[in-house]
Amino acid sequence: MAEHQLHDDEDQAVDKAKSADTGEDAKDEEYGLSMDKVEAVLNQSVDKRNMTPQMRRIVQRQEENSRRVEDTIKNTKANPRWFVPLFVTLMLVGLIWIVIYYISSTMGKVFPIPGIGNWNLAVGFGILLIGFLMTMWWH
Repeated sequence: MAEHQLHDDEDQAVDKAKSADTGEDAKDEEYGLSMDKVEAVLNQSVDKRNMTPQMRRIVQRQEENSRRVEDTIKNTKANPRWFVPLFVTLMLVGLIWIVIYYISSTMGKVFPIPGIGNWNLAVGFGILLIGFLMTMWWH
């Protein structure tokens, strides 16, 4: 009995030292269990021979769901790094184009392109629309 108590005290001292090093002592006290113990339980292999049929079905469903999630993650396609900055930039350029046209037209001059007049609105909305259309292909 004393030997068992000694081992428990040593285990607790080691756990406290580990949690003090990582700053997890407060979190462990809050939930009542250390994350090491939770991970150990979750990572244990299950002996299906000692389970009820209902438990076997639950474990089988969980394994199937985990497999589906892993397959989905493997099959996802990522956009290139330039994709998001490009469509955001296009939307901002289109918005700025329209704002500049409206502000300059109230002053009597037509900018950004003086020769096309009201078509500046179409150009601005076109640039804006391209940016919004790119968001549909964003993964």
